[in-house]
Amino acid sequence: MAEIETARESGSLVYPLVAKPDIGLNGRGVKIVNSADELARHLAAFPPATKILLQRYVRETGEAGVFYVRKPSEARGRITSLTLKYFPVVVGDGHSTLRELILADPHASRRAAIYLRRNKRRLEEVVPEGEKRRIVSVGNHVRGAVFVDGEPHITEAMTDAFDRVAKDIEEFYFGRFDVRFADLEALKQGRDFTIIEYNGASSEPTHVRDSRTPALKVWRDFMEHWRYAYEVGAEHRALGARAVPLKEIVRILRAEQALVKQYPDEE
Repeated sequence: MAEIETARESGSLVYPLVAKPDIGLNGRGVKIVNSADELARHLAAFPPATKILLQRYVRETGEAGVFYVRKPSEARGRITSLTLKYFPVVVGDGHSTLRELILADPHASRRAAIYLRRNKRRLEEVVPEGEKRRIVSVGNHVRGAVFVDGEPHITEAMTDAFDRVAKDIEEFYFGRFDVRFADLEALKQGRDFTIIEYNGASSEPTHVRDSRTPALKVWRDFMEHWRYAYEVGAEHRALGARAVPLKEIVRILRAEQALVKQYPDEE
């Protein structure tokens, strides 16, 4: 742990910070830690030799998933999906525990199993009157975050900003940026946002997780993005890139899924 603390200090990271596994899925194993002791407990819950990333905690409350596509032959990319993510909260009354507030809330109670598991160390805490307690901190629909299709908010300025970022990442043509921001209008202008993660070929356009999205549109948009992935891959193969055999892809996926199942799963 002393070595980890030295590395943290050399990277100018201060608590609270985000600890997350290098290989992840649906936010499992991601946790905001507030002290060295809390970090040590979290790390101890992982399988041996798991690579963990420590990341600055971004306090802005807005979060979005921005899906970007550009074929190698194209001079400019485009944003094909924008998802706005919202984190459910409960409001304290000064005498109810967090467990009671979750079970009493008309919206949170529908997904109580998720929220109770994610907050299991804090369930018996009494939430002070008027305090808004966020019960999910990871922007993933499986964790209980609410996703809203943000397509109407995509702008040319936003596209230009993410096009510049993507071109600074070697061989990045297809994937999703997860960002935090304080003001949606500023994000639409392509400024004042922080990238907390970016995901490559296996990522998905998360706007389809908006519960209001018709099933036909979900499948159509999924197929459209797989077509984009195929077109990017086809151009790479034409340029001499070697395709990974399907057998190898299946092996890697199975190994990663088996690993992720061993991760801790709480806020």
